[in-house]
Amino acid sequence: MSSDEGSVAPAGHGYGATLWEPDAETVRNARISHYMRWLADRGVQAGNPGAPAGPGSAAPAAAYQRLWEWSVANPGEFWTSIWDYFDVLGDRGDGPALTGTTMPDVHWFPDATLNYARNALRTAWTDPDRPAIIAVSERRGTAELSYAELAAEVARVARGLRALGVTKGDRVVALLPNIPEAVIGLLAAASIGAIWSSCSPDFGTRSVVDRFAQIEPAVLLAVDGYTYNGKDYPRTGVVAEIAAQLPTLKAVVMVGLLGTGDVNPPELPAGVQRLGWAGLGDGAQGTKGEPEFEEVPFEHPLWVVYSSGTTGLPKPIVHGHGGIVLEHLKALALHMDLKPGDRFTWYTTTGWMMWNFLAGGLLAGTTIAVYDGSATFPATDRLWQLAADERLSYLGAGAPYLMACQKADLTPKDDYDLSQLRGIGSTGSPLPPEAFTWVYGKVKETVQLGSLSGGTDVCTGFVGSCPLLPVRSGVISGRSLGADVQAFDEHGHAVIGQVGELVLTTPMPSMPVRFWNDTGGKKYRDSYFAEFPGVWRHGDWIEILPDGGCIIYGRSDATLNRGGVRMGTSEFYRVVESFPEVADSLVVDTGRLGAEGRLVLFIQLAPGHKLDDDLTKRVKAALRQQLSPRHVPDEVVMVPGVPRTLSGKKLEIPVRKILLGTPVEQAADPSALANPEVLEAYAPRTTL
Repeated sequence: MSSDEGSVAPAGHGYGATLWEPDAETVRNARISHYMRWLADRGVQAGNPGAPAGPGSAAPAAAYQRLWEWSVANPGEFWTSIWDYFDVLGDRGDGPALTGTTMPDVHWFPDATLNYARNALRTAWTDPDRPAIIAVSERRGTAELSYAELAAEVARVARGLRALGVTKGDRVVALLPNIPEAVIGLLAAASIGAIWSSCSPDFGTRSVVDRFAQIEPAVLLAVDGYTYNGKDYPRTGVVAEIAAQLPTLKAVVMVGLLGTGDVNPPELPAGVQRLGWAGLGDGAQGTKGEPEFEEVPFEHPLWVVYSSGTTGLPKPIVHGHGGIVLEHLKALALHMDLKPGDRFTWYTTTGWMMWNFLAGGLLAGTTIAVYDGSATFPATDRLWQLAADERLSYLGAGAPYLMACQKADLTPKDDYDLSQLRGIGSTGSPLPPEAFTWVYGKVKETVQLGSLSGGTDVCTGFVGSCPLLPVRSGVISGRSLGADVQAFDEHGHAVIGQVGELVLTTPMPSMPVRFWNDTGGKKYRDSYFAEFPGVWRHGDWIEILPDGGCIIYGRSDATLNRGGVRMGTSEFYRVVESFPEVADSLVVDTGRLGAEGRLVLFIQLAPGHKLDDDLTKRVKAALRQQLSPRHVPDEVVMVPGVPRTLSGKKLEIPVRKILLGTPVEQAADPSALANPEVLEAYAPRTTL
């Protein structure tokens, strides 16, 4: 391992073992192969999906590489082909696909009009009886809506929103769990041309207001409470507090999950109407059984999602109708190989962009399963039971869930019928090699495991899986079509086989249209384009392997820099959390420019264990052996928990600030944390 200044520690042991390869039938039947044949019929020889496949065959991977190279070299032609291949409903117009020369000053399909909701509901007219939503929850049990029933509900709710005065461009916000009403609300708002935004009902009042107040909503859809881990959480009081701090609000629509909203209704400000979900749309003029769709420009705002907001207000990120339609069709159909009628879920809440991604399954004609409850109640195997009960084709979850199942030594293949399961998705944090091995040993040998990485910023993955690419331990299969991902060194040069900053050198249509209330776009530019002008810097460490595979090493702003060797935190956590005594961990390097600091490891112990000299010595020895002597922590500290954002990401940077002397109350906004009470445990006796 080099000790030169600026070098980066490479991937450790266990990376790269091939665990799955596509056979000839998989390659032949994959939607991406059909797409490549479709391109060839139109004169675009970007790949050869019909080449021989099987163990040891590189032909499908080589074909995919050629297709990726074409997609990023010809972005206008590529994204036009996505529109045409999927027969997107709308008017593409006669103008160019892309105008402008330098990011972020580019625009997609400036002459086009379309509507996200029309495209999401198109199956209601081609196969109306096909299930659109399977709803499973701890409280309600299981229910199902067909595409025809979903379209009728969207029409009803849209009528109700119009009756409340909602028009194109108005904001409709939701404090709802992952239930059908949330999907219906999104589609109803989009059908009008209104702008959607949602938070999970477990968010605190301040977290919700910090987000929604920025966009000045007209209507709030809210729930009277929710059930999680077998316990009810009433929320009517929180709804009242939120409504009192949203002065533009015209109405609150209550969804009664607990049945307490009528008994203890929220006290709303004067002039704010309250009505129930079931009554929305009743009596509205011009009642029809089908939705009416407002055709909007390609970049018309569809929804607002938010950055974590751990320091300062969360950034309100605006995505457009057209960019999301094209990106989600590409990602779901070509990369995840989802076909009409497949049954698809991702374990998520409405406060994480993966919920928006899950809703995109309707664009691809799939049946989406929305699950409202805990992934580990009544036991850690709950999602595997869900996959078996609902005959899921694809199950997505956060990487920590798969790692928890591995740590619990579950064997789902012995306990559940997973015969219909073709794909498993993982995101949220890097998935270590051991979790890859566990999936293929304990879940299903023939499943395609798709580890992906992207972000709320683009509501998709930059790198991920593809049915033409092999699955290798600890390695993300490749760069996504249309995503010109590069690893930049500190001089802004693309490197292969070295760790660098994850950047995109070509625009994607699902990049933000803008940030809300960002006049002149300064915050947007500063967030992504300040480091490398004209190039999107995402903030992750990535290594692109010579064969196109990728490894994500964690956030580049949380790097461990020891003796000139930089290392992403993911490798550190992989070693530490392999110990059964460790439930969770956080590592912080307090070094500053020109001065090396201390490396502090915080450990949350598993129940029944204690941090003694023996465990400390074994952890340090493992880090010394598997990483380097430079990465042995100077101090190991027991903590009651690891601070995480509301979407589950570890918070190294605020803890580093605390260790360097920033008061706890100033280091992070507690309303943006899932467990703010643990931060006090990180306050040092003396600053480091």
